[in-house]
Amino acid sequence: MDDEELLTGGLANAGAVVRRGGVVERPAPPHAAALHGFLAGLRAGGFAGAPVPVGAVVDGRERLEFLPGDVAVPPYPAWALGDGALVSVARLLRRWHAASARTPFDAAAHWPDEFADPEGGPLLCHNDVCAENVVFRAGGAAALIDFDFAAPGRPLWDVALAARYWVPVLDPATAAETGRAHLEVPRRLALFADAYGLSPADRSALPSVLEQATAVCRGFVARRVAAGDAAFVDHFTGYGGWARWDRLQSWLSEHRPVLERELRA
Repeated sequence: MDDEELLTGGLANAGAVVRRGGVVERPAPPHAAALHGFLAGLRAGGFAGAPVPVGAVVDGRERLEFLPGDVAVPPYPAWALGDGALVSVARLLRRWHAASARTPFDAAAHWPDEFADPEGGPLLCHNDVCAENVVFRAGGAAALIDFDFAAPGRPLWDVALAARYWVPVLDPATAAETGRAHLEVPRRLALFADAYGLSPADRSALPSVLEQATAVCRGFVARRVAAGDAAFVDHFTGYGGWARWDRLQSWLSEHRPVLERELRA
């Protein structure tokens, strides 16, 4: 169709997301009914930073409002790596959590557990605030998209997952290999915490939660690779395999005191 645009972005639904005018059509997650009710509740409560569903799920496809703006995809543009983008994402995440906390959700629904907080929590977390899932307008983060991994959890868990992508939390070797060696992890992690407004207790806990979140993300990748998911197998192989994960987990453990000091400061 002439008005159909294939949208690129993350790995999970690569090649399966299309835009037709003001509507995005994509594979519906198993929890679509509960998710759509929650998204509608968010908008009714005044939060415009997430799309609303457009109609019912048909043939396993959901239709959502298209939110205009800029989305950073690899190779990430310089503006997506700056302090301004980092700060605006943290502030958007705080607004999301405030809106989520006042919006009821179906606690009995089968929310996905791939990235879910192992400790559970009182509000619905996004759990995948990567660059491809944030819409920017006028240089600032304005909206979140792709709620396939949304699940109940603690705000701090969502902060840790988002920080992994946006700081980004990388060991020096991986940062150098991906052109991000100039991004200082301790300083930017503290900047993210500042912009979000983390409490002193959560700032102290963040480094250990980062380690926990990294282990959960590794498990997710392992399951996708073991299942033979072509997009993940190709990305995993080209991204250095388990050596990079081992290196990152070792770096996080060794540098926990450094991160703790920076966050306290």
